[in-house]
Amino acid sequence: MDLTAPLLRLQNIEACYGAVAAVRGVSLAVPEGAIVALLGANGAGKTTVLRIIAGAMDPRQGTVSFAGREIQGRDPDWVARQGIAHVPEGRELFPLLTVRDNLRLGAYRRHDRAAIAQDLERVYGYFPVLRERAKQRAGYLSGGEQQMLAIGRALMARPRLMLLDEPSLGLSPLLVMEIFDIIRRLNQTEQVAMLLVEQNAYLALQVVQHGYVMEAGRIVLDASPERLLGSGAIQQWYRGAKQ
Repeated sequence: MDLTAPLLRLQNIEACYGAVAAVRGVSLAVPEGAIVALLGANGAGKTTVLRIIAGAMDPRQGTVSFAGREIQGRDPDWVARQGIAHVPEGRELFPLLTVRDNLRLGAYRRHDRAAIAQDLERVYGYFPVLRERAKQRAGYLSGGEQQMLAIGRALMARPRLMLLDEPSLGLSPLLVMEIFDIIRRLNQTEQVAMLLVEQNAYLALQVVQHGYVMEAGRIVLDASPERLLGSGAIQQWYRGAKQ
């Protein structure tokens, strides 16, 4: 994987919650158009890394560069306007708004009405069930449908980079496979880069070009998916992920 001029680069990121160090010297990169996995158990620091990139949390030290420009310490709205869309753990939809209104909120920074309408149709093409549920309140969707809506909302912003936090969380195995198939299709068709945080290492490593493994706030492994799948540490930490 070519990392000479990545779309996203983190260098020596440190972050704390009070006196507790959550991220310790994390460096990683995401090339243009690539899917990169950030793996690790609960509490490893993965979500904190995404929050720092998205502007929801400031690092204590280190730099976050996107498209050659440092973005650490900027507010989430500014970061989003640069082309980064965050699909958070738990989806964070607006449950009392309709599916269509949630999708349109993904494009709230845009003023190109005709293109927004075209993008809405494009999202419905990826997620036909959202067209069927367009007038339904988001809070009444199933878990899988809510995850599709969260991804579709992010896509409405026309991002260059999507941050996906645990997209398989709480979903049935069949829906997990569907979500990951959509992630692969979006990457290939839309050419959008993705940083994928996921506990299901086996499944994540089927769709990415590179992976990082975090433990106790640090990057402990950094390799191709083939090498990570053959790693004894991966097999030990994530045994049973195939089931």
